[in-house]
Amino acid sequence: MSRTRISEILSKAQAGEDVLVKGWVRTRRGSKQVNFIALNDGSSVNNLQIVVDINNFDPELIKSITTGACIAVKGKLVASQGAGQAVEVQATEIELLGACDDTYPLQKKGHTMEFLRDVAHLRPRTNTFGAVFRIRHNMAFAIHKFFHERGFYYFHTPIITASDCEGAGQMFQVTTKNLYKIEKDENGAIKYDDDFFGKQTSLTVSGQLEGELGATALGAIYTFGPTFRAENSNTPRHLAEFWMIEPEVAFNDITDNMDLAEDFIKYCVKWALDNCADDLAFLNKMIDNELIDRLKFVTENKFIRLPYTEGIKILEKAIADGHKFEFPVFWGCDLASEHERFLVEQHFKCPVILTDYPKEIKAFYMKQNDDGKTVRAMDVLFPKIGEIIGGSEREESYDKLLKRIQELNIPMKDMWWYLDTRKFGTCPHSGFGLGFERLLLFVTGMQNIRDVIPFPRTPGRADF
Repeated sequence: MSRTRISEILSKAQAGEDVLVKGWVRTRRGSKQVNFIALNDGSSVNNLQIVVDINNFDPELIKSITTGACIAVKGKLVASQGAGQAVEVQATEIELLGACDDTYPLQKKGHTMEFLRDVAHLRPRTNTFGAVFRIRHNMAFAIHKFFHERGFYYFHTPIITASDCEGAGQMFQVTTKNLYKIEKDENGAIKYDDDFFGKQTSLTVSGQLEGELGATALGAIYTFGPTFRAENSNTPRHLAEFWMIEPEVAFNDITDNMDLAEDFIKYCVKWALDNCADDLAFLNKMIDNELIDRLKFVTENKFIRLPYTEGIKILEKAIADGHKFEFPVFWGCDLASEHERFLVEQHFKCPVILTDYPKEIKAFYMKQNDDGKTVRAMDVLFPKIGEIIGGSEREESYDKLLKRIQELNIPMKDMWWYLDTRKFGTCPHSGFGLGFERLLLFVTGMQNIRDVIPFPRTPGRADF
């Protein structure tokens, strides 16, 4: 007999069928005559109840069926007598596949998120993290589906790079050099001649620059892969290793870019509502009771589009009217999450796309507006999250891009190949980046970004 997944049994199976199920014991309870085992195999947030007639089984076997143990059960599906499930399994055979002793950390009680991060190798077995990681899978699938259906090509950009896309310098270095014998030149700079690549290299902070090369050949591409930021930032919204989705599209202007971002994010949220109903219902009940309403709100409302300058005026008026912000507001400031959330949650009460930011607070590659002060940037702002997407129309002018690179003292030795696209058949093009874990924070209602990735990497923590 082949194994049946518990999700299939709960959704389609009929009473009277003989089944084989395998999974991990959540709980075992009962009397001297009958035991009830809650079994979960990871395919659903819901457990399958196994009914065990004690008289038909070896007492030592029953004693070994503890929380966390792995078992295989053959039996007959019957209509459930209790509330909460339509069917249950009357066990005829039970095999202990893997015993679990009383040191198992996930006993039947409430656990804090901080405790569960310390046992990240086991936390996927909890209902909460099972739900989160099934939704994570569905979001990844939806992303590929969205772009494939629209003619985009999945483009693989390098993880090891010699260029710093964001210009912030917060990159993890990659080297094969003996760190105990570092050679330096007469100026005190480290010599990389004998390193693996013959130059200084790092883990990528973004695939955007290489993605632009793909877009100016294939028309429309997207990247979806790991990125790394060596920011010493211990906040609920930052990770040192996370996943990014970055579409780049030839011939798109800033308006096309905003349309794509809005369509994309609505598609992903709707996919979750349509395909993750049980997991969302669980998270709505246990984590955030406004979650499902907030997801529907995003899919049902058009996003407000607003220039940065108008956003600053709204924030300044709020301050004049008595609203208190922790961080100052002025034209030219880089908006904090509290400012972004005020615009979304209190002023407009819907998602906002802010555009035309001051060029001094944005990256070198963004297209400059005619006013000489702003660039065609766009940030998509969401409730509870703040910025969820950042993007722009890219500067296609060779002369303007070169001048900006020189103004910021970005080494030309790292940029020649990027500038070539502006020499050889340049074209208008646009793109944006979405941090996958930021999307998952919104879709799951979880409060900390460390709880939407299986094994979080943060300052001082690289466990598991």
